[in-house]
Amino acid sequence: MSAKQTLFISSVQKELAAERRAVKEFVHTDPLLSRFFDVFLFEDLPAADLRTDAVYLSEVDRCTLYLGLFGNDYGFEDAQGISPTEHEFDRATALGKPRLIYVHGSDDSARHSKMRALVRKAGDQLIRRRFGDTPELIAAVNASLVDHLARTGALRTSPFDATACAGATLADLSQDKLALFLVRAQSQRGFALDPATPMHSALTHLNLLDAGQPSHAAILLFGQAPQRFLPSSELKCMHFHGTQVSKPIPSYHIYKGSVFELVDQALDFVLSKIDRRVGTRAAGAQAPVDYELPREAVAEAIVNAVAHRDYTSNASVQVMLFADRLEIWNPGELPPQLTVDNLRRPHASIPRSPRIAEPLFLARYIEKAGTGTLDMIHLCTQAGLPAPEFRQDGGQFIQTLWRHTGEAESAEAATAGTQSGTKSALSRHQVEILAKASTGAALTELMAIDGRTDRTKFRNQVIKPLIDQGWLEMTLPDKPTSSQQKYRLTAQGKRAINGPNGPRTI
Repeated sequence: MSAKQTLFISSVQKELAAERRAVKEFVHTDPLLSRFFDVFLFEDLPAADLRTDAVYLSEVDRCTLYLGLFGNDYGFEDAQGISPTEHEFDRATALGKPRLIYVHGSDDSARHSKMRALVRKAGDQLIRRRFGDTPELIAAVNASLVDHLARTGALRTSPFDATACAGATLADLSQDKLALFLVRAQSQRGFALDPATPMHSALTHLNLLDAGQPSHAAILLFGQAPQRFLPSSELKCMHFHGTQVSKPIPSYHIYKGSVFELVDQALDFVLSKIDRRVGTRAAGAQAPVDYELPREAVAEAIVNAVAHRDYTSNASVQVMLFADRLEIWNPGELPPQLTVDNLRRPHASIPRSPRIAEPLFLARYIEKAGTGTLDMIHLCTQAGLPAPEFRQDGGQFIQTLWRHTGEAESAEAATAGTQSGTKSALSRHQVEILAKASTGAALTELMAIDGRTDRTKFRNQVIKPLIDQGWLEMTLPDKPTSSQQKYRLTAQGKRAINGPNGPRTI
């Protein structure tokens, strides 16, 4: 391999120091970029009897790429009133060096007047990028450096998300989907592009074109029909009443659309199947809704699967809801630098598809790179649930979120009783429900014991197993959904809860 290229990072020395260091560490530890780049930071130079301006300008002369980080400060000004940062930019421009410019923040009014002028000067000459925090900067730099390597022929192939989608043209993208994304990115992250930005300009800014053709990431993000080009990008959702995969599947949906639509549809599927409690309007006009699984944790798990899956695989993301847990399977393995144990500790973000991950971040589908699994653990434990589990299995990455045990106990107790021929194992909720039904009780009265709100789910998951066991019966068996329907304890049910030793609970 030829000698490494030098990436010169320029910024005001007293500002964005952590960001400069983070970029250098990322480039030097990334398996791909470290093969091609060395990074120059002025603060890494040893002391020497040389003029400072002569050193940094000579390094600009020597570098392959110039990377400018522009913040609010303008920095030290020489006798001409020009800072080293601007001198470096001008020198790189005069020498025709490839320049990558990243502007920190979206509030230009907070910048020094000369820095505002420098930002405008750079914007008149090239496409500049804005970033809000270090993970966003790292993702953008990674995309730009990979593009540079591909354009200069250093890479024989580009990452899958960056390569052109065969047969796709700009006509296969939806201007409406792009505009909705830009509205959200602007409101959520202060993204610089206006919602009316033309398609070609927006895709160029987001690094979603490959020689003028939509990349795979562009199709997955904004395609009118992404699955026409990438059939396995569909998402499958299944709901099982028990704790095992079994057929027939009570509820099975296959969703299609952009990655944003897939996440939204899968999240709606899960939230519509789990328990929820609606509070009062005492604190405001909107009544609060609490789900048995934290909504944000479910969303994070689904986004993880969609954003980090292997899109070259013929498998699809699967979301499976069981009586005791939610499992989300996505094709692909963790990067070599990460292990399952790492996910339970602070760790670096290493997106498989950075061009997909970055728009998800801008639209606030991803909160902070590298913290998603930690957020899931915190949200679940805060809700009194077991910590989520993560595992690799046969080329699939699996996330498991555990539900409250009452529903699973009912399903498992009914199953165990049927299989063993005994009817003595009862969950705590089953005992309370049977006791309430001793003289007959309406469905709503029984639902209140477990704080349930979904009649159909409660009938299928809790009442039906008790009827199948012979412990409960309907007062109107010919009209199972009648508003006058009640449920009462049978003789077998009385023996189950009033036997010699009382009920055995699980």
